[in-house]
This record gives sequence, C-alpha cells and structure tokens, in this order.
Amino acid sequence: MPTHQRREPGDKPVVANPVFGAEPITVPRYELPESALDPQVAYQIVHDELMLDGNARLNLATFVTTWEEEAAQRLMSESFDKNMIDKDEYPRTADIEQRCVRMLADLWNAPDPARAIGCSTTGSSEACMLGGLALKRRWQARRRSEGKDTARPNIVMGINVQICWEKFANYFEVEPRLVPMEGDRLHLGAAEAVALCDENTIGVVVVLGSTFDGSYEPVEEVCAALDELQSRTGLDIPVHVDGASGAMIAPFCDPDLPWDFRLPRVASINTSGHKYGLVYPGVGWALWRDEDALPEDLVFRVNYLGGDMPTFALNFSRPGGQVIAQYFQFLRLGRAGFARVQQTCRDVATTLSSAIAGLGAFRLLTDGSQLPVFAFTVADGQPFSAFDVAAALRERGWLVPAYTFPAKREDIAALRIVVRNGFSHDLANLLLDDLGRALEQLRLQGAPQRGPESATFAHGTEKLQLR
Repeated sequence: MPTHQRREPGDKPVVANPVFGAEPITVPRYELPESALDPQVAYQIVHDELMLDGNARLNLATFVTTWEEEAAQRLMSESFDKNMIDKDEYPRTADIEQRCVRMLADLWNAPDPARAIGCSTTGSSEACMLGGLALKRRWQARRRSEGKDTARPNIVMGINVQICWEKFANYFEVEPRLVPMEGDRLHLGAAEAVALCDENTIGVVVVLGSTFDGSYEPVEEVCAALDELQSRTGLDIPVHVDGASGAMIAPFCDPDLPWDFRLPRVASINTSGHKYGLVYPGVGWALWRDEDALPEDLVFRVNYLGGDMPTFALNFSRPGGQVIAQYFQFLRLGRAGFARVQQTCRDVATTLSSAIAGLGAFRLLTDGSQLPVFAFTVADGQPFSAFDVAAALRERGWLVPAYTFPAKREDIAALRIVVRNGFSHDLANLLLDDLGRALEQLRLQGAPQRGPESATFAHGTEKLQLR
C-alpha cells in the first residue's frame, strides 16, 4: 500500500490519441473522469503507459515467476472470480488447496503428511509472518505454563534475512537478534546463532537460499547446535526454515540434503509458489510439522456463507487462480519435471557464472550451484563500479541489480543474477554478449562514475540493529 502520493510535474492530464476515438480525449490523471470511457479507449491508455515498464523476462533481479505455460494462464483466468476464503461456495478449490499442502508435506518429508497442517498465502512474506507468530505463541504458552513472564520475546536470524522478517519483528513486538556477516561468512552461522539464544528466544530462522548471494544457510548445523544447547541448558528452541526459494529447489536438485522435516527441530517451513514454485504472483505456502506445532488459538473458525470454515491466514479475500495454477504445476511436472526444470536453471546459472568469471573483470561470490542465483563483484583495479555495470546493462534492457551488503561487510558492492524458468542458455549468451560490449565502453572510463547512491535495488534489512 503506498504511503505517499507521487505527482508528475504539473499533474498533467492524460491526452488520448485521436485515433482511439472520434475526437481527442482528455482524461484526468489523479481524479475519476466525469463520464465513462469506451472500454477500448480506456484499455489503450493503460496499455500504452505500461509499455514503459521493463520487460519482465529480462528482469534478472526478481525471483518471481515471469513465464508460465498457456494452459496455466488459462486456468488462472478462469478462476480470477473465485474467492479462496469462500470454501463453502468453492469446495473443489478448497480441496485443491489442501491437496497442495499434502503434496508439499510429502515433498518436505513430514513424519506423517496427513497430519501436517498448512495453508496457502499471498506469498512468502505472509507465510513468514504466520510461521513467526506460531513460534511466538508456542513460546508464550510454554512460559505461562512455567509461571514465567512473556514480556521480552526475541528471534534469532542472519542479517541477510528478507525484509518481511523486519516487519514481523516490528508488527508482533519481537526483538530481532541478528547474526552479522563476518569475513567470508555471508549468512547465518550455527555457532553465532546459538550464541544469541536465551530463554526468551522464540525460534531461529534459517534461510534456505539467501537473497544476497543465493547460498543455502546450514539448517542441519544450526539444528545440531541447538540440540547441543538443549542438552547443556534445557532450552528447547525450534527452527523455522524460510525456504522462499530453496524449498522448491533442494527437494529436486539436492534430495539427500537434510534441511526439512527430517530434522526434528524444524517446526515450520514456508515457500513462495510464485518463485521456484513456477506460478505467477502471488501465492505462498506455510506448513507446520503437525498440529502440535500450530497453536490452536491461531486458528479461527468462521461461519461464512453457511459453512464452518477454519482459517489462520492473515489475509481474507483473495483470488483462487494462483492456488489452482500451483496444483496444475504439481500435476503437470511431477517430481521428474520439477527436477528437470530446476536443474536446467542451475545449469544455466553455473554456466553463466563461469563465463562471467572468465571475462577477467569480476570475482564470483557464489556460482549458482545452490539456488540458481549467483553474486559477483568487480575485480580490483577496474575503472568502473558494480553500479556502472548495472546502469550499462539497463541501457540494453537487462535489469541486473547492484547493491551493497549489510553491516560489517558494507565494503562489498555486488551484482546478482537470478536464473528462473524461461531464462535459457540462449538468453544467457545474449546477456553475456551485452555484458562484453558494456565492458568495452566501461574500460574507457578513468574511474568509477556511480556509487551506492545510484542503486535502485535494496534488500531492506538496513534498519534492523545488530546486537
């Protein structure tokens, strides 16, 4: 929701080309028109303005799906008018949601997928809020049963977490305890996480796929360190895995990696269906190991349109098309199809990162061998900055973000490329060609021309305070 108004110079009205109507049409830009417009004229006005947006397929900053098969798009368009919350009126859509939950519980190795509990959300941000809120309520219930106060909850995570965790800590009054980056460790470390835990810690958030560089955080190591902490102190601290991207990569590309419900300390997991779940925005998923992991007082039972409906999402009304498209993708691809798609993304990422390293102007931070995402910096001695490179690529239509890392590693200015389904080896070669041409021009500079002030991309963790 916008918190401010953006006004263009003079608040000039929109003037429609006369070819769209019998005579020139002037439409106010910020107020409702006095009378109705012909639908084709209204369409053309909006359509023409949107042409100035970037090409989503060339947006290598976003993790969000930018390509779907026509059949998936058709199912979504047929379901835009279905309200996900109205489970009594649309029982088949509601059942499809629960089938997806069961499929994910099985994919993530829940001890009993039939007992795993979960729901769809508008995206990972809402799913993270639910996961964090469940951790807080479980901690409060345990503290009250022990006759202890519940006034100072905290949550431990790396400083590289996505901004939704900053929002969670703010909205639900939980102290964020952040593990800083140090040296070559650019995400959460197990020992560093445990060092910040105490009796008021509601949980530890471990990210399966950092947005800064695409690396997996060590879920198994963190769980083992927390097991050892419990054996020494009695503190039983659960883990939430923020698998916004990695929870739909690791099961297919790294099936032997223990990061999910195979680890008893993992209480909940979230993912984005609209990222590597291969669905257009916005859909996410939140799952808990079993009913015991989700406090009953978070589940509301609503008498809505004649049906008794349990709900524990933060949002209420939302379209059913994304959930239906998620089910389509599960049916369409299956395990083998998802493995093929995700491995292809990883192959494109590792091939492209190797080629970029071979240009001699850059140094890789990661190579795309975990998430199909990699980050790289400008090598020492080059007469240009990461921000110069991002600007040069933008001139050619590519959106490759340049950004600085957070506290204690602000010295790192990186570029990051996200490889998604639909970004082929051929497109990667075209990007590489444009990057080579850009380097020819950038090497003619005497010194870097742009710094962090010119960045158009931010991770949003800067306001969180380190301990």
